[in-house]
Amino acid sequence: MNDQMIKQEILTNSQDKDIVLSVKGVSKKFCRSLKRSLFYGVQDIGSELMGIRGELNELRPQEFWALNDVSFALRRGEALGLVGPNGSGKTTMMRIIAGLIKPDTGYVEVQGTIAPLIALGAGFNPILTGRENIYANMSILGLSKKEIQERYDEVVDFAEIEDAIDAPVQSYSSGMAARLGFACAIHTSPDILLIDEVLAVGDAKFRAKCQRKLHELRQKSTSFIMVSHSSHSISTVCQSAIYLKLGKVISYGQTVDVLNQYEEDLFLGDNLDFRSNNQMSFWTKQEPLEALNQELNITSIFFRDNQKQITYLPVSGESVSLVVTCNVYKDIKKISLNLEIIALEDSERLIVMSSWDDDVYFNLSPGTHEIQVTMPCLSLGTGLYLMKLAIRHDKLALLDRVDSFYFTVKKSICQSGNSRVYQCHSWESNLIANP
Repeated sequence: MNDQMIKQEILTNSQDKDIVLSVKGVSKKFCRSLKRSLFYGVQDIGSELMGIRGELNELRPQEFWALNDVSFALRRGEALGLVGPNGSGKTTMMRIIAGLIKPDTGYVEVQGTIAPLIALGAGFNPILTGRENIYANMSILGLSKKEIQERYDEVVDFAEIEDAIDAPVQSYSSGMAARLGFACAIHTSPDILLIDEVLAVGDAKFRAKCQRKLHELRQKSTSFIMVSHSSHSISTVCQSAIYLKLGKVISYGQTVDVLNQYEEDLFLGDNLDFRSNNQMSFWTKQEPLEALNQELNITSIFFRDNQKQITYLPVSGESVSLVVTCNVYKDIKKISLNLEIIALEDSERLIVMSSWDDDVYFNLSPGTHEIQVTMPCLSLGTGLYLMKLAIRHDKLALLDRVDSFYFTVKKSICQSGNSRVYQCHSWESNLIANP
C-alpha cells in the first residue's frame, strides 16, 4: 500500500463514528547525545516560556525521527497490531498514546479510558505488599476504592498469587509480578488496552489464560493495540496491523497483507547484501581451484523451481530441486552427496540429508555433471539459511565441499502467519452422526 492509499485509508477510518482513538500526523524526535539533549530541552523550555515556537519539523544536529508523520485510527472492539524491526518507533508510539510523552507535532484523540500494559509490574512499589499495590496501581488507572474492592477477588484469583498477596512485591518472581500487573490492568475495564510485548512473559499456562481473557474483552468491545515481534501472536489476536520502519508507516491494512510485506522486507531485504547482485541462492567457485584429490571439483550450487527454471528465491511449501554441478576428472564409483541446513537466526541445524542414508550412490565418468536432490515440498519456513555440503567417495573419502552457501526461502502467496517450518496440509469436515 503506497503513501496515498495509506492516507486515504486513514481518512476513511477517521470518519467512522465508532472511532475510539485517532492518531493524526504524530512525529517525535530524539537526540543521540545526552549533553545535546539536555541543552535542547532547556532551549525548548525557554522558547515556550517566551512564546517562541521553533521549526518542530526540522532536525537539529544529532537528532533523529523516532516517529515521522504517523496517522491511524482504532475502532471500538478492534485489535490493531504494530509490527516492525527494533528501532522502528513502536514503543514510542505506545508511550505517546498512553500520555507518557508528548509528540513534537500532530496529536492523539482518545474517546474513553486507556490501560497501558507497556511493562508489567513497572508501576509497583517493591516495598509494598501485593494487596497494597493492587489498590495503588488500579487507583492510578482511574478506579475508585469501592470499584477496586469489588474487583479485588477477581484480580487475585486471575493472578494466582493468593499465598503471597500480603508479601512485599520485591519478594515476587518476575512471573508473579507479571501476572499481577496483567490482572490489575485488565480488570479496570478499559476502553483501550495497550499491549507491548507483555504476552511474551510468564509460563505457557499464563499466556493461554491471557489470550482467553483478551478474547473476552474483545467480546465486550474493548479495543487493543498490540506490539509484538511474533507474527503468530499478531495474526492470532489482531484483525488489522500497521508496519512501521524508521518511524514511518510502510503499510496499514489487513493483518495478513501487512505481515506478508513485513516478513518479506525482514527476510528478503539487504540483510547479507546478496540481493544487490541478484546472486542470492546461487553459488559459484570464484576462481579455478584444484580438486582436493584431483578427482572431483564442485563448480556451482543453485535451485530449480517446479518449472525446471533456475530460481534465486525458493518458495516455502513448493517443489524445488537443489542442483550441484561438478567437474569430474576420472571414473569414480559410489559417489554420495550430503548436506546440512542451518537457520541463520539462531544457528540451529534444521535439516541433515545424505544420499548414502537413502542408499543412493552415483557413478560418474570424466566430464561435467549435475547432482540433483528434489524436494516435492520445501519444508523450510520464510527466512535466511546457511547450507553446508560435501561430496564423498564411498562415504568416507572427502572429494570436495562447500561450507557457506547462503539462501533465502520466500513465503508462498497462499500462506499466512509465521512458522519455522512449512507443513503441507488440507482441511475437511465430516458429519459422522446425526444429533
